[in-house]
Amino acid sequence: MILKELKIRTWIGDPTNCYIILDEESKETMVIDPAGDCDKIVEMLEILKAKLKYIYLTHCHGDHIGAVTELKNRCGGRILIHRLDSEGLNDKTINLSGVVDLPEIELEADSRVDDGDLLHLGNLEFKVIHTPGHTRGGSSLYCEKEKCLFSGDTLFRGTWGRTDLPTSSREEIMDSIVNKLMKLPDETIVYPGHRIKY
Repeated sequence: MILKELKIRTWIGDPTNCYIILDEESKETMVIDPAGDCDKIVEMLEILKAKLKYIYLTHCHGDHIGAVTELKNRCGGRILIHRLDSEGLNDKTINLSGVVDLPEIELEADSRVDDGDLLHLGNLEFKVIHTPGHTRGGSSLYCEKEKCLFSGDTLFRGTWGRTDLPTSSREEIMDSIVNKLMKLPDETIVYPGHRIKY
């Protein structure tokens, strides 16, 4: 597996982590949370000679979906998001694009995923884990073979995502972390949606 992490500047100030995962043999690739700066993402895909299969959204907030439409138009790939966050893609009160006067986002997922669904890139397998709390349909991706988890805004180093936003819940995020993510093997490496500074 080849993993690239791109720091994408968005309207929230702290950069959003966009991840590019490539299966070396098949060249099948997934982009997780293309937050913006589509040129930067496409440049990396071209360097890797990647075949974009999936554009995976850990949740529907505007600082994680800003380049989705342009990326799909330029490179193809299927847009995936948990079904409970799919409606938030086009609702500015949920995706928060209205808070900072971003242009209205018009976006439709190609497929809606559910807890336990499996995604494949060549020989790599990723399991969808529904991790509500930051949003109602927040999800994480776990790859057992590579011992890694892409947690979106559910889990950061030493803390968790905000729970004072539309569809968020402190009780749900605690349940997601304690009863789902903390049960993963201790050697699991977590790749979060942002690097929180202390």
